[in-house]
Amino acid sequence: MSLDRLWMVSARARFWRWLLDEVVHAPMEPILHPSRNRLLWIGAFTFSGHLLIYGIWGHWVPQPYENVWARLLMAFLALIYVLPKTCRDPTSTESGRLFSIATWIQLPWFFTWMYWMNGGNAAWVASVAAMILIYYHATDWRLATLGLISGGTAGWLSAEFLSGSTHAIEQPLANTVVIVFAWLMGLMLGFSSANLRRARLLNTLSTMGVMAHELRTPLATVNLMGDVLRNLVQHEVPEAKRKKLEELATRLQNLVRSMNRQIDTQISNAQLMRLPREQSAIMAAELVQEVVSQYPYRSSRERDCVQVHIQHDFCFLASRPLFAQVLTNLLKNALHALAAASNAPSPGDLRVDVGIHHGKGRIAVSDDGIGITHEQQQRIFEPFFSTQAGAGNGLGLTFCKNVVETAHGRLSVHSEPGLGAVFMIDLPLNNPADPTEVAPG
Repeated sequence: MSLDRLWMVSARARFWRWLLDEVVHAPMEPILHPSRNRLLWIGAFTFSGHLLIYGIWGHWVPQPYENVWARLLMAFLALIYVLPKTCRDPTSTESGRLFSIATWIQLPWFFTWMYWMNGGNAAWVASVAAMILIYYHATDWRLATLGLISGGTAGWLSAEFLSGSTHAIEQPLANTVVIVFAWLMGLMLGFSSANLRRARLLNTLSTMGVMAHELRTPLATVNLMGDVLRNLVQHEVPEAKRKKLEELATRLQNLVRSMNRQIDTQISNAQLMRLPREQSAIMAAELVQEVVSQYPYRSSRERDCVQVHIQHDFCFLASRPLFAQVLTNLLKNALHALAAASNAPSPGDLRVDVGIHHGKGRIAVSDDGIGITHEQQQRIFEPFFSTQAGAGNGLGLTFCKNVVETAHGRLSVHSEPGLGAVFMIDLPLNNPADPTEVAPG
């Protein structure tokens, strides 16, 4: 292969990786900078703004076309922004949908319709250019781009068919240049803002990783104290004190193991946006059994509640350390759900199943805990969203989803409140023609 062809192949691979990372897999943000006060201000400004602009365009600086009923409709549509469903939790999926619908009607559809009805005069060319920049400032640049295309088309069709006729555009070429320029600037600013937000997230995660790593030094000291206590037991110590010292040393070292596991989790979370792409062949059953056996359980009862069932072993390609952390996170969440339930855990309350499902390998982690509400199920994979109030940083499941998708798999959840939850990892087989059957265990 020539150097030019090699460069082209490398450039194409880099482009597709950028496209997947920045466009496809990057988290969608329907409401940028979401907050209750911001939505209230947007609603109030939009409501009063339509009434004010009607007075300006309709009487003070008359335009060729103005419609009081359309203005009133847009003004009252702005009340969607201040609905309790929207502003109570601006980061929720429902709030994002309501905001997106209202903003699509308010901005690209309405402004395009009025632009055509006014013959694309100077006032409405400037208004459309401002609308484009506002739209990119209000929502994710991908949603804004799609909204401008669909809303612009809908606005033009509305002007053509619903209103009967449109005024001829006086300077179509000049208007096109201004609008395209505003669109390109909005697209560039929206894309740059998204990169800036992700850069800040990366810096936050990296700081968390460094802080977690620095905790290893004092933990090593605590672990050494446990060894010292064990050595003291070897000398002439009364039996009663010996048992207490042994118990204290064991607790200290269990605590250190548990904290080191938490540190591994935080360091893995620090790689949330830049997961390593190295992959190796992994046997699912071996990995599951290793993670289950090495998990730092808080009690023997907690350990006994976990059961592993191997229907079919399978091989898949992924990063072994990261996938081990995925299973650890899912085990930890399932144990938290069991602990939150009223009954003490019993054998079989937490199950890990390995098998083949519809031609793909599946690892399922099931628990009989408190379950997850349907609204929370739509958001649990979002960064910084946690179902555990006051506990957790909301990055664990986001990390799990990213690792699984890096291995070309899929992570999904099924849960009913009060009836437990099932997290399913579906993965492409590395050797689909020859899955090894293993007796259930």
